[in-house]
Amino acid sequence: MRIRNIAIFSAVVLAGAICGSLMGPRPVEAVAREIIDLQRDVTSLLQGQKDMSTQMLQDHTAIKTIVGGFNDNINHLSGTMSSLQKSVQDVQANSGARLETMSTQVQGLSDNLEEIKSRLGKLNQQLVDLQNSVQGLDAKISSGAAAPATGGATTTPTAGSTSPASAAPSGPAPSADMLYSNGLKDIQSGKYDLARSEFQDYLKYYGSTDLASNAQFYIGEIYYRQKNYQQAISEYDKVINNYPKSFKLAPARFHRATAMIALGQKSSGIRELREITKLFPGSEEDRYARAQLKELGATVSR
Repeated sequence: MRIRNIAIFSAVVLAGAICGSLMGPRPVEAVAREIIDLQRDVTSLLQGQKDMSTQMLQDHTAIKTIVGGFNDNINHLSGTMSSLQKSVQDVQANSGARLETMSTQVQGLSDNLEEIKSRLGKLNQQLVDLQNSVQGLDAKISSGAAAPATGGATTTPTAGSTSPASAAPSGPAPSADMLYSNGLKDIQSGKYDLARSEFQDYLKYYGSTDLASNAQFYIGEIYYRQKNYQQAISEYDKVINNYPKSFKLAPARFHRATAMIALGQKSSGIRELREITKLFPGSEEDRYARAQLKELGATVSR
């Protein structure tokens, strides 16, 4: 458009010059010189316009390249942000499971320590019993006492009768260490029914030992992991009521609270969590209870 305007202007000027030359007395050489100068100016203007168009095209190409680079960077940043958001979501989703796994591992280590202490105590008692037995044998050998022979006929058992010596003795109770260790191993490997049976046998034969409360707690844990929350609460109640001095008291109350929440008993669960923060300040269960209360949108105290 601009080139056309320049051409029209040049034509008008050229026509005016020609008319002026025809109307006036100017020499032909002067008119020709002016026409040549005018053509040169028009050519210069056209070349300038062409150079300007070329420069604008180059500038447009450069700007387009820069904008394309910006778009690539924005797309790259968007992809990076999406990856970070997904990573954060994965971490949040797995934090609960990892926390529960770590809690179980810590409990397992504590139980192993208690088991070692119990075994040491039993070994010490067995050593004392062995020493007493050896001393008793030495006393018998030294006295030379023999069972007195009884006179008269020897009683022969009649056919069909059962003598006390021939009666089959009842099988011995399983070892406490074996029952407890197998129960821990089976609950960690996911064999919940077998582990529950082993812990129940432990309570049956060794219900008054130091690890009896642990066995009762793990029975509740098995029901909890099987999502039988109502039965889990009942088993945790046995820990709380029957073993008030057990070191499993705090985790039993915490898992009891989370089982209540899982059953939809939110108010009871929140009340139990608040009670844990009061009874066990500074413990792991205290931290877990505070985090759970925060997640539920509840305050620690009311």
